[in-house]
Formats: sequence, C-alpha cells, structure tokens
Amino acid sequence: MATKRHSIALFGGTFDPIHFGHLRMALELRQALGFDEMRLLPSHQPGHRESPGVSPRQRCQMLVLALAGCDELQLDERELRRGGATYTVDTLEELRTELGPEVSISFCMGLDSLLSLHRWHRWQSLLALAHLVAVTRPGWSPPQRAKGGDHSPLLDVLERHRGSTADLHGEPCGRLVVREQTLLPISSTHIRQLLGNGQSPRYLLPAAVLQYIEDHQLYRKQNTAGDR
Repeated sequence: MATKRHSIALFGGTFDPIHFGHLRMALELRQALGFDEMRLLPSHQPGHRESPGVSPRQRCQMLVLALAGCDELQLDERELRRGGATYTVDTLEELRTELGPEVSISFCMGLDSLLSLHRWHRWQSLLALAHLVAVTRPGWSPPQRAKGGDHSPLLDVLERHRGSTADLHGEPCGRLVVREQTLLPISSTHIRQLLGNGQSPRYLLPAAVLQYIEDHQLYRKQNTAGDR
C-alpha cells in the first residue's frame, strides 16, 4: 500500500463573484476526497476568456469575506500577484517547485473545463505536475469512442490516466479522477445579470459579499461572460 502523502487541492476560477455554488463544491471536495488543504485560486486574467468585470483586488476581497470563519478553505493569491494572462500550467509549475516532488497536488475543475481541456495552454503537461479532479453531475458518462478509432483528446486522457481517490493520496500527480457530485444551480453569470438588471441575488452568495458588491456598486452593467 502506498504511503499517504500530504495532499493539496486547488479550485481555480475567476470567482466573479464568489457564490455558494463555488464554496459548497470546494468544501464537499475537501471532505469527500480527504484533502489536507483546499485552496481557492482566483485567476488574474484567464488566458482562454475575456477579463473579469471587476478588478482582481475586488474579487480577492470578496473571497476574503466569503471565507471568513471557514478554516477548511484557504485563499491562494499567487495568480493575482503574478498578474497578466493566467495559465494553470504555470501555476502548477510554480507550486511544484515550491512544494517539491512528493506532495500530492490536485487541480479541481468542472465538467466544462474537462471537456475543453485540450484547448488549455500546454495542457499535455498538466498531469506531469498534478492530478486533475473533474466534478460532474450524477449519471454523467464520457463520450464513447466512435467506430474507426476516434482519437478524442479527452478519451485518450481518460483511458490513460483515469484513477481513484486513493491515487490522490498515494501518488504526487498523474491521475484524472471524475467525481460525481450534486451541484448547486448557481452561476456568477446569473448573479451579474441580476445585478445589472437591478434585481437582488440575495441567498445566492454570502451576505458579506453581497454587502461589498452593494457598497462598491459592482456589476451595475450587465456582463455576460461565463464562469470558468
């Protein structure tokens, strides 16, 4: 049996704004998969989509407010400090250099990110640096390989790297774990649309975050960019 390693999970996104769907997913992942740390990792400027509608400092402050009193979730500001376009592979390289080769690192993502993984910057290098944990709704199944041998990048990754929860603690990197989980039907896009239309998103995000948005008059113009 492999030795249990110290395990760190990263849950990345723009968090524009942070809401209960993000927070609940991160907390459930930490508890269900037994991570020693779960870090929320706000991006500065995602390399594959338009810039968030508010400043990095404001998104970071909303995360600070949302995480207040929750010792099970931490904030990792490294991508905000680095500035510029944000690429996950750069962050994982930095973290691997910082932590060394033995610590288990897992990068958590939603289904949309998994399906578009082959379009990420240097995506082939991700599994050499970390595990990938993809959260799907119950009942999801991967696309089937077509007759004639469809070489879908996602299917290739699933076939070569599919792993289990135990792998996340026994190996430092290299596995893709698909985790079925009931997700709260909340999106940052919808919250921004509500605010842009002068409607209240109360009960979709922490009260302290909503108060910050109101105090600083954020999202008063509609921004239809999707969640990461």
